[in-house]
Amino acid sequence: MKTIITLIALIFSLPVFSQKTKNVDATEFKKLVDEKRYALIDLRTNDEIKSKGSIKGATQIDFLDKNAEANIEKLDKNKTYLIYCAGGGRSADCAEFMQKQGFKEVINLEKGFSDWKNKGYEIEKK
Repeated sequence: MKTIITLIALIFSLPVFSQKTKNVDATEFKKLVDEKRYALIDLRTNDEIKSKGSIKGATQIDFLDKNAEANIEKLDKNKTYLIYCAGGGRSADCAEFMQKQGFKEVINLEKGFSDWKNKGYEIEKK
């Protein structure tokens, strides 16, 4: 009986081990962006992007929008996502949400776009 309970507990814990969220600094994030192997998501608002620019190649999903979670749930959970916001707060919340939804791997720009910009990495204005 004890073996069965242990086996059941192990089975229910497996999804936790298959989901991965990682926080990285701007230097590491840039290396990953440059690989062009991962989906890049900008979680900021239209106004933030318009006034400050964005990382080239990013797709916007405004995490403050009422449909943000629904839009994120439509994404392929087997892909790896690079996500960022202005300072790291929204993207940390989004990473947690994505992990709970079963996304394979999420990599968060820990200090956000401001860290990217402060390091002098390329941005594009739209």
